[in-house]
Amino acid sequence: MSDAEALLRAALEDRLHFERLVCDISARFVTIGPEGVDEAIRDAQRQIVEALDLDRSSLFQRASPDAPFRFTHFWSREGLDPPPFELDVERQFPWCLSRILAGELICFTSVRELPEGTLDRTMLERAGTKSNVTVPLRAGDDLIGALAFGALRHERSWTPEVVNRLVLVGQVFAGALARTRADAALRLALQENARLREQLLEENVYLRQEVKGLHGPSEAMGQSPAIQSVLAQIAQVGPTTTTVLLTGETGTGKELLATAIHERSARRARAMVRVNCSAIPATLVESELFGREKGAFTGALARQTGRFELANGSTIFLDEIGDVPLELQVKLLRVLENRQIERLGSPRPIDVDVRVIAATHRDLEQAIAEGRFREDLYYRLNVFAIRVPPLRERVEDIPVLVWAFVNDFCRPLGKRIDAISKEDMRALQQYPWPGNVRELRNVIERAVIVSTGGKLAVELPQPAKRGVRASARMADVEREHVRSVLESAGWRIRGPGGAAERLGLKPSTLEGRMVRMALRRPPRD
Repeated sequence: MSDAEALLRAALEDRLHFERLVCDISARFVTIGPEGVDEAIRDAQRQIVEALDLDRSSLFQRASPDAPFRFTHFWSREGLDPPPFELDVERQFPWCLSRILAGELICFTSVRELPEGTLDRTMLERAGTKSNVTVPLRAGDDLIGALAFGALRHERSWTPEVVNRLVLVGQVFAGALARTRADAALRLALQENARLREQLLEENVYLRQEVKGLHGPSEAMGQSPAIQSVLAQIAQVGPTTTTVLLTGETGTGKELLATAIHERSARRARAMVRVNCSAIPATLVESELFGREKGAFTGALARQTGRFELANGSTIFLDEIGDVPLELQVKLLRVLENRQIERLGSPRPIDVDVRVIAATHRDLEQAIAEGRFREDLYYRLNVFAIRVPPLRERVEDIPVLVWAFVNDFCRPLGKRIDAISKEDMRALQQYPWPGNVRELRNVIERAVIVSTGGKLAVELPQPAKRGVRASARMADVEREHVRSVLESAGWRIRGPGGAAERLGLKPSTLEGRMVRMALRRPPRD
């Protein structure tokens, strides 16, 4: 056999070997799962580089049409340094990038074939590249990356057969990468669906609990200037995402107005989450607001989603914000500033998009002066303040509210009441209503129950009878006031809502006055 024949046979065998290799690589990528794609790509790069007597192969990808190209996979012969993975393709190889973006193949035997004066030529010479083929990787109409093969030890020519096979390998790589991306997107979608399903289940549980406590008309009612001013402010702030602070006496309907604000916002499709800060024990407020991980503390047997996380994308109503413990106020301030929460037992922050509406019947400025409320939290909440007027400042609205409550209570009881005497209505308007709309509602509910005809039988509340004539002495008045506050607080002196806080005294000061006034908690039955 002549030397020419031997060379021809060797070239044919090399060609057949390379074609078999390409076929094997194609078959392998057809059956491989997404978890094995990275390893398979690097192994295929190694096999092709060794089969063609090249020196290295590099793979670049981009996540979207607007994203930059990133260096993701690489293989080279031993002794060759890998290029830096923070390679800036856009800045360092602008000419090559323009060709790739145009969907064109880059193929050169010598870097001298590149346009003279280009930065690409300088960078490739500096990297020691002598010959190169770079194949654009497409998935459908999207350009997702580029696959490069290079020679560094000596220049080499590229036959059409070899280039065509490398293009085929690029197509195989592009298909595998596209399937991997689709699988990753599917997993993320399934995870998001699971998260949303869990959130919906939690919202359903929450809403079932909330529905049990819903009372009264669905909108704030009245034509008085006082309530119309409030409704005008609600119409202004409702469509925004601004934090709102509602202030006013107990029973004035602050929660109803918070609902009206939420219903006028773009977040109305999601349920507003309600939190009564005074009804949650101080030891549980943090986990209720921010959630907890399983095992965060003794008795935490399962992970709990907090109210802020539950209100993500919606509105949270923090009723009686003045009763939040001082140590928790700083964490609440951080949430309002950074829009991030941390579950108890987890250092990982969770981003939340929550609109905050807070309400209180307390004088927060006085609480700040007494050191019971943080000044910075107050200013963070007091972005748009609305004072809700007490019922005695809007007596002209009482007839409207009375008839609304009558209709609400008559329906489930199967009664029909269509008359209220002028005397009763006048008495209702003259009564001071210390409990405001809530007290009025209770009075009308009782009146509907006891009425036997079509006329409402109204019985106004009577002041508490003490059995003795009130003393005019200052000491007696003070003692009676302290005793009444202690009774309303259940004889609890310390803590949020305790008698000391209500009286604006230190607990030790109140205890001293109780001894001096001979005030003792009555024995329990």
